[in-house]
Amino acid sequence: MAQAVVPSRLISLLSSWDADPDAVAAAGADVVTRYGESHRHYHTLEHVDYMLVVADQLGATDEVTCAIWMHDVIYDPRRSDNEARSADFSRELLASLGAPDHFVGEVARLVMSTAHHAPDEGDVNGQVLADADLAILGAPADRYGRYVREVRAEYAHVSEDDWRTGRAAVVKTFLDRRHLFHARSLREAREAQARDNLRTELVALTTP
Repeated sequence: MAQAVVPSRLISLLSSWDADPDAVAAAGADVVTRYGESHRHYHTLEHVDYMLVVADQLGATDEVTCAIWMHDVIYDPRRSDNEARSADFSRELLASLGAPDHFVGEVARLVMSTAHHAPDEGDVNGQVLADADLAILGAPADRYGRYVREVRAEYAHVSEDDWRTGRAAVVKTFLDRRHLFHARSLREAREAQARDNLRTELVALTTP
């Protein structure tokens, strides 16, 4: 098996607490390897990179950046506890590298928040993370279409009828929100496109 190529940015982040370089390298390689699992089509390193670009534009803290790396580190489309398992993974990994308790706790909290993408009004970190994770909704139509196909591929075990019903419910939930994004800049740049994308997908899902 080829050795995982770990982005220097991840190594730098995990080195923040002066852990042994070999331990940092091993931890980083483990994270990268997990995002390369064969059952993943959308929840890959490309998704992480996409989120990091958006989060950087929004002035993300180190906690948010770390949560981006950790939020899908454990991902099994057949299970409903991926966020909880990823949060537990992040606690163990960060603690083993010497991260302070407040940092570990905040990253785990943020990872858990991605289960619903509904941070409180005053939760700045949670809002940045949610915006970064949902930014794909406001991508150009062709990129959004690829996102939908990739997520569908991850749920290949689900029948077409069940997929249509479940996905349509998710899409409706997003469309019912007053705003999809918290940051004004994202609302101005992506909100209208996101709603167009979601409405188009909903029509496709509900048309025989």
